[in-house]
Amino acid sequence: MRVVLLVLALLVSVAAPASAGEHPPKWELKPTGVTAQFRGLSAVSARVAWVSGTQGTVLRTTDGGATWKSVGPPGTETLQFRDIEAFDADHAVTLSIGPGTDSRVYRTDDGGAHWRLAFQNTDAAAFYDCLAFFDPWRGLAMSDPVDGHFRVQATFDGGRSWRQVPDSGFPPALPGEAGFAASGQCITTSGPFDAWLATGGGTTARVLHSGDGGRHWTASGTPLPSSPSAGVFALAFRSPSQGVAIGGDFASPDAPGPAVALTRDRGRTWTTPGQYPAGYRSGLAWRGGTVLAVGPGGSDLSPDGGRHWTRFDDGSFDSVDCAGAGCWASGVQGRVARLSR
Repeated sequence: MRVVLLVLALLVSVAAPASAGEHPPKWELKPTGVTAQFRGLSAVSARVAWVSGTQGTVLRTTDGGATWKSVGPPGTETLQFRDIEAFDADHAVTLSIGPGTDSRVYRTDDGGAHWRLAFQNTDAAAFYDCLAFFDPWRGLAMSDPVDGHFRVQATFDGGRSWRQVPDSGFPPALPGEAGFAASGQCITTSGPFDAWLATGGGTTARVLHSGDGGRHWTASGTPLPSSPSAGVFALAFRSPSQGVAIGGDFASPDAPGPAVALTRDRGRTWTTPGQYPAGYRSGLAWRGGTVLAVGPGGSDLSPDGGRHWTRFDDGSFDSVDCAGAGCWASGVQGRVARLSR
């Protein structure tokens, strides 16, 4: 969304309340040596992760965050890379956001030593927010609505080429409805065919679902607040049936909520849990049966799929991602951390 350019600066403090029977988790900061804001994050393992952000910055670590290498595409210092999807230590796709030609997709096959411009938007009315992959070959990139429908590009060759999904497969967008380029998680996938888009800005914060790989979509309302600065900011699914939506109002990050909704029917219906994080959250990830949520006001976890939440850190992060035993978070002022116990 064009208005999601808010810069949030918060003091970092760590609080780790004990959970029954185990040591509490905590974020272990991994200094990057840069001050870019990292809204793009892709965890490959506990040792390999990629982050992307402002000033055309892309970093990669292969040693658990002990060292970081700057591997961004050359000549992109004016771009904001709001999303990155990595397949391993060498192969990754990153998305820059912005109006017109600023919305681009780049791919690397050699750890960022070289990049290829795979897609550059030419429609002044389009504004791409995020991307996601079903597997190393098939993926989707989401734009705000154009001519009353959300616009999605699809790839079938790992992000090397893209083609537009026909508008006829989408329900009409609501007036003012759009996506939020806040954490690279306004689109997500689960399994070989299911995908979801997160929205806000209209009369209702909605989730659009496709069960056929992105060709056809249906929309469902959520109980999250919706305004030009509020809606669903991130989606995460443990399976095609079980998912969590999170968000709130980034212009009022301390508003009490509710800003979480749960589904167990592929996103057809969404319900508010009885207990939820206080305030705006922009990122979500599953680690086994536990859900992690992050935002400028802190980090929370839910051990029961989103029904109950505990805050375990007060520092600011924008995005979170897990792969196997490796969970990472990223945010303002070059902040990147790995979850440890």
